[in-house]
Amino acid sequence: MPELLARSLIRDVPDFPKPGIIFKDITPVLEHPQAFRETLDLLTADARAKGAQTVVGIESRGFIFGVPVALALGVPFAMARKLGKLPYDRITEEYALEYGTNTVEMHVDAIKPGQKAYIVDDLLATGGTAAAAARLVERLKGEVCGFGFLIELTFLDGRRTLSPYPITALMEF
Repeated sequence: MPELLARSLIRDVPDFPKPGIIFKDITPVLEHPQAFRETLDLLTADARAKGAQTVVGIESRGFIFGVPVALALGVPFAMARKLGKLPYDRITEEYALEYGTNTVEMHVDAIKPGQKAYIVDDLLATGGTAAAAARLVERLKGEVCGFGFLIELTFLDGRRTLSPYPITALMEF
């Protein structure tokens, strides 16, 4: 894959959100229409190739990428949100963090039985949130046809957590 314009725009922010972390800031990509379009086009092509019938975005930056991909494909968009953010009947899935747990949820009617879902987020780290979103899709009787990420932090080995699903990351750090 050729070098992405977006890669040159990713900004490292040291010690955010806590000391010792180097945060990969995608804001400059969103502020650069050509780079943002490039990432959306690549994610859309990947979702299309995987047969996506719906796109699931993981809160919150997955919404930024997922909604335009769903629109480009002409398919529904479903939200995987943090606990307590969805107003309608929902299912929840808890996942482990380094210290403690967190929970994501989806509306009970977000995925139709047999529907192929392409799950989008900005960054693949340990894979815990993405795996929880996949479990939600499957509990709703959908099929995860793949994941699309802007960035993969390879040293955190999230790809292992998400095996055997097909994973596309537009850039690795």
